[in-house]
Amino acid sequence: MTDDTDRHAMKMAKKKAARDKIMATKTDEKGLIIVHTGKGKGKSSAAFGMIFRCIAHEMPCAVVQFIKGGMSTGERDLILERFSDACQFHTMGEGFTWETQDRSRDTEMAQAAWEKAKELIRDPANRMVLLDEINIALRYEYLDIKEVVAFLKEEKPEMTHVVLTGRNAHEDLIEAADLVTEMELIKHPFRSGIKAQVGVEF
Repeated sequence: MTDDTDRHAMKMAKKKAARDKIMATKTDEKGLIIVHTGKGKGKSSAAFGMIFRCIAHEMPCAVVQFIKGGMSTGERDLILERFSDACQFHTMGEGFTWETQDRSRDTEMAQAAWEKAKELIRDPANRMVLLDEINIALRYEYLDIKEVVAFLKEEKPEMTHVVLTGRNAHEDLIEAADLVTEMELIKHPFRSGIKAQVGVEF
């Protein structure tokens, strides 16, 4: 047993030394363009996790929801009720596209959301801005992908993080991003007839 413990300790010591060497080279800081995409659940949930981290660190932040309408969600309710001084929250959509069925109205709302997003991102006081479900608006061409990417590259303040969520992220956005995570769907309760539930989906 002692030999196994000693071998494990030596192995972990070597791993730590190698890790420390790698970490010593990582010294830069910058505001990141972060994309959460894919068919799996958790894109917005992970992004809101980062928003709550910012709130905990007293870093001003903001959220713009591009698609989701006035439906109550736990994240929005908690931020508006308890953390509105730390995080601005703007729900700009009117619901999912299959519910509205009005392309011109959806485009108008997405454009208004993008204008609000640009205003929030330009403000260097905001350390993180979450653009929730913007990838949906880009996919349906409610917004111009070239304009969005150009703005992020040219006008985003150096230390501001911008998080963009939604399925089917455009390849130009993926190319421009610093961090891209694809949520892979392996199994989902919806396929078994289970509806969206409080605390899990909203």
